[in-house]
Amino acid sequence: MNRCSGMEHELTDQEIDRVIEMAWEDRTPFSAIEFQFGLTEADVIRLMKRELKLNSWKRWRARVQGRATKHRSLRQTGVERFKSKAQKQITYNKISKKRY
Repeated sequence: MNRCSGMEHELTDQEIDRVIEMAWEDRTPFSAIEFQFGLTEADVIRLMKRELKLNSWKRWRARVQGRATKHRSLRQTGVERFKSKAQKQITYNKISKKRY
């Protein structure tokens, strides 16, 4: 398990991978990461800086800084959450699978 300073709990390697994946996604706001993992935007920035190579971190930082889709307060009214029609229902980061 890994420990991040300022974070309230330890994250597993799998959780860290998921946070990184969500942070790279354009339409996943920081508030969604905070809801699922309890990490503030500042915590995510620290985690990304620690886990990514320097050039990757700089590219990510430049990409998300001021991006309206990453910051819920900058989004247009009426844009709550993007969900692809092909995406299955996700509940607390667990994919609900249809049983046959």
